[in-house]
Order: sequence, then C-alpha cells, then structure tokens
Amino acid sequence: MSTIRKFQVTFDCAEPERVGRFWCEVLGYVPPEPPNGFATWEDYENSRPPEERGSWFACSDPTGVGPRLYFQRVPEGKVAKNRVHLDVRVGTGLVGEERLAVLEAECERVLALGAVRVQLLYDGHDSCISMQDIEGNEFCLD
Repeated sequence: MSTIRKFQVTFDCAEPERVGRFWCEVLGYVPPEPPNGFATWEDYENSRPPEERGSWFACSDPTGVGPRLYFQRVPEGKVAKNRVHLDVRVGTGLVGEERLAVLEAECERVLALGAVRVQLLYDGHDSCISMQDIEGNEFCLD
C-alpha cells in the first residue's frame, strides 16, 4: 500500500478565480506560472473556447508545505453546510485572552477581504471563530 504525502483541496464555486484569489490573500498562497507558450494567464484564458474561460483556478503554498487548492466552476450554488472545511491555524499554542486576541485580529483582516463572521466559540480557555468565504463556504479561524 502506498503512502499519500500530497493532496489537493478542491472547491466547487461560481467564480473560481475570485474565490481562489481570496484564499491566496488569506493563506499567502500564489497561483502557478502561466502554461508553457503563454506570457500571462489572461493570454491562456483568451486562447480557450469562451465556455471554458474562467472555469478553474489553482494556487499553492509557496513554501511547498501546504496542499494545493483547486477551484472549479459548477452550475449549482451552495445549498447546505460544507461537509469539509478549512481551519486556518493562526492561534496554535495560544490559550485564553492571548489566543482570542490573535483570532480577532485575523478575523478583522479576512473581513476586509470579503469574509463573513458567523460565530465566536470561546470557553475562557480555547476559542475559534467560524467564518464564511466570499461565496459562503465555511471555514474556521483556529
């Protein structure tokens, strides 16, 4: 049996590039270089049939540690809670008020990018903030 060491997280969405660029800003990810033979992604997109333009976007962790994120256009909108979500780990190792302050600062940053705050979960020791991205996909600041 082989061991899987790399994986990709795929998002279904209406606007792949818009959602992908949101996550690039949240996570510090970067899109790949344009395909061979194209100076820019815009040149590549313009070479594709109109119905295929903007159908996907990808980005990755520039350090190579985190998984690649892939965003694909789907015709249907989001209708239910995600079965899987990302936890953005900004408060690792912190507890109490110190952890809460770090989470709140990150919350303000991602709100400015278009995220929506859903709920703070805080028991005086541990905390997380549930959020939604620009298309309503749930994620947590943890």
